[in-house]
Parts: sequence; C-alpha cells; structure tokens
Amino acid sequence: MTSSDSNGGAGSGGASTTTSPNTSPRHRRRSVRPNNSSISNASKRLGSNKKVTIPLENGCEDTWTWSRRHRSKETVLSGPNERTVHFHPNWSKGTAGVVGKRTLNNGRFYWELHVSQRIFGTSIMFGIGTRKARLHANSFRNMLGENEHGWGLSHKGVLWHKGIALIYTDRFKENQATVVGLLFDGIEGTLTYYKDGECLGVAFRGLDKIKEPLYPIVCSTAAKTEMTLKSTRSEIGHLQDMCRAEVMKHIRTRHDLTKLKLPSIITNYLSEAITENVPLRQVDNYDMLFEF
Repeated sequence: MTSSDSNGGAGSGGASTTTSPNTSPRHRRRSVRPNNSSISNASKRLGSNKKVTIPLENGCEDTWTWSRRHRSKETVLSGPNERTVHFHPNWSKGTAGVVGKRTLNNGRFYWELHVSQRIFGTSIMFGIGTRKARLHANSFRNMLGENEHGWGLSHKGVLWHKGIALIYTDRFKENQATVVGLLFDGIEGTLTYYKDGECLGVAFRGLDKIKEPLYPIVCSTAAKTEMTLKSTRSEIGHLQDMCRAEVMKHIRTRHDLTKLKLPSIITNYLSEAITENVPLRQVDNYDMLFEF
C-alpha cells in the first residue's frame, strides 16, 4: 500500500507485459490540450470559439445507472438514481470498481463521467469490460485492462488492455475536476474518449468481435474520489451504417477506397469510417520511472 492513494500523492502503476492486444487502438501523439468546458452543455463554446461537438446529440436519453450487485465493497452509490459513485469513502488500501447496468454490444452509446477534483494516485480509470473483469484488488494497480476482459483509460493518459499500456493522451491535471466522455460504437466496433469537450480519437477497435456482453466500468485507487454519471444517450444502429461497417472490414486505406471508383456520395460516406492510424508507443521501463 502507498500513502499517495490513501491521502493524496502520486502512486505507481501496474506492470505491463509484452503480448500485443487483439483490439488495436487508434494511435495519437501527445499534445497540449486546453482545459475546455463540459460537453454536456451544448451552448457553451471552447476558448478557441469552436462549438462543442456532442456525440449522439440526436440520440435517445438513456437512464442506466451503476449496479449495486456488481461493485467493490469499497464503493458507495448515492444521488438521483444512484448515479454518483464514491470510491474508498474513508481511506484507500487497494483498487475499487463498479459496473454499469447498460449492455453495450451492437448499439451506439455515449456517457459522461463528471470526476471530482480529487484526481491523484496510482490509477483512476474509465472504460468497458465483461462480467469477468475484476472489480476489487487489495493493491494499487491499473485494474481495468489488466487482462483480456477490460479496456480502460487511466488518468495518466495511458490505455490498458491485456496488461499492455499504450500512451494515448496527456495526463489529467491532478486535483482538478474534469469531464470524461465515452462513445461506444458497437457497429464499427470502436471506443472513443472525450475530455472536457475535446475528442481524443478512437482508442480501441475490434470490439464488435467480442461475443460476451460488454458494460461500462470505472475504478479508482484514490481515497474519497467520486464520479457522477451524466448525459447518457443511445442510438439504434441503422441498416445503412451496418452495411458500411461490413464493407469497411475489407477497406483499410483511402487509397483502397479510391480504387473502387464509386460515386462520390458513396465514397464520402464510406470515407467517414476511415482513420489514419499512427502507432501508439508502448509504456516501457523508462516510463515506469514516471509512474504510469
């Protein structure tokens, strides 16, 4: 146990392995990101005067909440519809998680997590997983994504899956409240993160191939932290989108698409599903010195 998670300093992360994950992340370089406004307020504008993009803005309101049954004993649920989860309400001696009640497979879902200013310690994580994902550990670790049953992003800007850590974005500022958005697309098989109104890009792919039910999961090692679930929306997949997802399984690049010589309206629609991937750097022993 480290004192950082129990009373407010920085901790050390879990170890990574050398096996490559089956689901490939979209790879981004780190950059300095502005502290923008919450994406739950569509009328607010960022400091750059760009209007905030709201995923699934025209989708249906989804009223799911956290599971009382599937959670760590070190979590407490409160607030309207028990949408606020408190981690380690007294002091922390490990890692605690909770599962959302929403089954994600085959649909499109967006949800926001309003995270309190107590952002510190070994790992605060946001993502998805199966029922086999662990929800409690008597140690401080990056629990969501430690194996094949979870896909997570830690507050240190690192993606985790199968115990592999990949640098994805900047670290969150410690002791500063933030809003984390997650967009799950079960048709395209992707999970995309947003932070304070800014899209960070596709993090994980191949999720449409997961046959087990997938659920939202959050976890934390830090004492007295809390997250509130807000702006939950869903959208039923259209046949047109399902057909595009099937076609794009055979098209990897824009060059491949151009060679088909399709009508421009179809080419433009298909091209929306293409992203140019740059390999993310795996966390190595040098990075561990900086407590990933």
